[in-house]
Amino acid sequence: MSAAVSSRTGAGGVPAASPGAPSRRRPRRRGLGGRIVLNVLAVIVFVASVFPVYWMVNSALLSPGSVRDSTPHFWPDTFTLGNFIGVITEPSGSIEFLPALGMSLLVTLSTVVAALLFAFLAAVALARFRFVGKRGIVIAVLVVQMVPVEALVVSVYRVLDGWQLLNTALGLILVYTATVLPFTIWVLRGFVAGLPAELEEAAMVDGCSRFGAFWRVTFPLLGPGLAATGVFAFIQAWNEFLYALVIMTRPETRTLPVWLRAFVQATKETDWAAIMAGSTLMAIPVIVFFLIVQGRMASGVAAGAVKG
Repeated sequence: MSAAVSSRTGAGGVPAASPGAPSRRRPRRRGLGGRIVLNVLAVIVFVASVFPVYWMVNSALLSPGSVRDSTPHFWPDTFTLGNFIGVITEPSGSIEFLPALGMSLLVTLSTVVAALLFAFLAAVALARFRFVGKRGIVIAVLVVQMVPVEALVVSVYRVLDGWQLLNTALGLILVYTATVLPFTIWVLRGFVAGLPAELEEAAMVDGCSRFGAFWRVTFPLLGPGLAATGVFAFIQAWNEFLYALVIMTRPETRTLPVWLRAFVQATKETDWAAIMAGSTLMAIPVIVFFLIVQGRMASGVAAGAVKG
């Protein structure tokens, strides 16, 4: 008996590995190899995503001759800020940059606020209450998102013309809000439905009213959802082109996407350096808005964890 035990153990009482036992290090090696492959793929995806943005900024910092050169310039060896100065000071067609920037900011920020307000109320109603026609409303929200924008342009134009809202910021805000609202409702409904109703019930047991329980407990937890939805709504309204082109026909009421299009003219050579500079300027407000909202997302998570 002792001989059998000693044959199964090595020095110091450590069990000896049997000849047919699999090595324990192989799964670790396989796991390490899998992580390396995933990291390499992640780097490739990151580079493929970032390179167009880098190329846009790089082209904006090159001289117009270098941008049209057949030899690509992968860094701004002919560095210049003249492209940015030109697109800001010189009108594109008959559209100036600063009025277009102001109109885009006014319309986009107003759209985000209105869309989040109405979408939040609709999402709470769809996720927390039972009523007749609830399923039909959810299906209608999905169907509205499938309708192409081109199919609604004529109808929207005639409605705004009847309301005397053409070439007005209010008219474009109404259109953008109606366009963004289905997506924001659908996304916020998922966030609200993902929060357990027991949190509100526990707060109501402690003496809170239904509204107070929702406002103090559930609403802080929805901060990240509101922030994420606001980012998508901002990007969608900021980059919208077709409605702005059709509804805002006066030069002083144009938005930045229409202003950027004016650099491409059929009777003149396209100034790609100016287009890249204008595209970079258009991307800056989106980046700034995302950085601001990103901090709100983190603070919303922390506030919800403390109050919940």
